[in-house]
Amino acid sequence: GNASSIHSFGQEAGKALENARSQVAKLINAEPKEIVFTSGGTESDNFAIRGVLEANPDRKHVVTSRIEHHAVLHTIKNLEKRGLIEATFVGVDSQGVVDPGEVASAVRPDTALVTIMAANNEMGSIQPIEEIARALAGKNVVFHTDAVQALGKIPMDMKRLGVQLASFSSHKIHGPKGIGALFAARGVKIKPILTGGHHERNMRAGTENVPAIVGFGKACEIAAADLPAEVKRLAGLRDRLQKGILEKVKDVKLNGHPEKRLPNTLNLSFAYVEGESLLLSLDLKGIAVSTGSACSSGDLKPSHVLLSMGLTAEQAHGSLRFSLGRASTEGEMDRTIATVAEVVGKVRAMSPLGKGKKKNG
Repeated sequence: GNASSIHSFGQEAGKALENARSQVAKLINAEPKEIVFTSGGTESDNFAIRGVLEANPDRKHVVTSRIEHHAVLHTIKNLEKRGLIEATFVGVDSQGVVDPGEVASAVRPDTALVTIMAANNEMGSIQPIEEIARALAGKNVVFHTDAVQALGKIPMDMKRLGVQLASFSSHKIHGPKGIGALFAARGVKIKPILTGGHHERNMRAGTENVPAIVGFGKACEIAAADLPAEVKRLAGLRDRLQKGILEKVKDVKLNGHPEKRLPNTLNLSFAYVEGESLLLSLDLKGIAVSTGSACSSGDLKPSHVLLSMGLTAEQAHGSLRFSLGRASTEGEMDRTIATVAEVVGKVRAMSPLGKGKKKNG
């Protein structure tokens, strides 16, 4: 049944949809009416950026960071290229963290939106969202955070964070792909970017994808049930993986903040070797890793995130991201450690960057 229909089949679908909306809201301590379902994080980011600008036509300035996901960066740069807005891109420190003061200082009288991600998708550094919100207090701008990577990985409290908009995606917490949500606080000035029917309280036209939405809601319910324990477990696995690799492989550098980072993300730079070679070699042994962001896996350019942190192009090209999840185990970490040590040694021995090195260092 169509969740917008009033017959019994539609009412049944509608109840399932609203139950899922409550499940998503509970995970982030928001009101169900503040949740708008979308097709994923990319649409949610576009909705936030374009929707706020549409609602504030007299304001044509946006503040963001240089390490945002391409769903944010490409959207802003596209609008800027077309002459529709001006944008300020604040930098990050060597650990990939933005300075709240620099963000606030970039705000102008014509600033409509500030968008800073909650946690970086490549190296996991958690951004000081609460501090930024406090720094923006009284500046009359909308504050959006791309929280796709943070959802279900760290506590997310919309009433405490101080943001008016936040983007989420289901598949990052083991829910269905192709479904996401935008948190839109009551009273935020934003216009829909998809127009048509009256779906999602006139915020997002289009018949709702009820099965995917129900799956998203269930994933949020599961994440909420054991979040503290799962955060601790994943952080332990991540630290075990990091410690083992650093002990067995020489000339490896941790990218990102050593403490304020997601529990499931580990980004390492391996000297004297191309990350793509390591990725392919590990893949042949059944271990999946990433170079840069997953959405850019076919792009040979060095990661814009790592370059923004001060890494050289060579260091960025030699970086790998290890992502953990609910199915990850200690045994997998130990196998990965041993395999990485073996593969790095072989690849370095063959690589011109390693100058024929036959040892891990």
